[in-house]
Amino acid sequence: MPKKATKAEIQIIKEAFQQKFSNAVTELKYRNDYELLIAIILSAQCTDKRVNIITPALFEKYPSVFELADAKLEDVKELLKSCSFFNNKSKNIIKMAQSVILNYGGDIPHNQKELMKLAGVGNKTANVFMIEFEGANLMAVDTHVFRVSHRLGLSYEKTVEKTEAELVKKLKDDLHIFHQAMVLFGRYTCKAVSPDCDNCLFPHVCKTKSSFKPG
Repeated sequence: MPKKATKAEIQIIKEAFQQKFSNAVTELKYRNDYELLIAIILSAQCTDKRVNIITPALFEKYPSVFELADAKLEDVKELLKSCSFFNNKSKNIIKMAQSVILNYGGDIPHNQKELMKLAGVGNKTANVFMIEFEGANLMAVDTHVFRVSHRLGLSYEKTVEKTEAELVKKLKDDLHIFHQAMVLFGRYTCKAVSPDCDNCLFPHVCKTKSSFKPG
């Protein structure tokens, strides 16, 4: 196993990410918290690009939780059919809307624990929502964050949960910046296949070109 990043190397990583990605935001397109939450739910194991193609028609037909809560499942499935796992996601977003009306008066909760009570919202989805909408000091680990953190020696944990805990412990502050930074850096530079090492921010810190996936 490659060596872990030293404290000095972690500082180099933090400074480079803060400098380049301090204003980075999600590539998902949304206009309010309702649209953001649905876009994040749909983005699980699906590209942001694909989600952005699907959501305009969905949001036009169901502009808020009130319309979505009364939606027919088959109608929602038809709009989401080009999205991965569209059957489950269709059921989940309708249930989510119904729950938001029933338990939160129609307002999307802006609290990690409350968000996780909603259908289709796990720890990662709740964290991504809080990071994006509230600038919360949280870390969310997707495939890009997992791969980048392992290549840079920030973590060699095998699971998403343990990787998240280690990143929180090592990076401490400005976690919302580091989440967005690792997503974009992993998506466009430190790619799973053929990483663009010539444009790496810190080739002197990188530990390996191996591609890591959560166990």
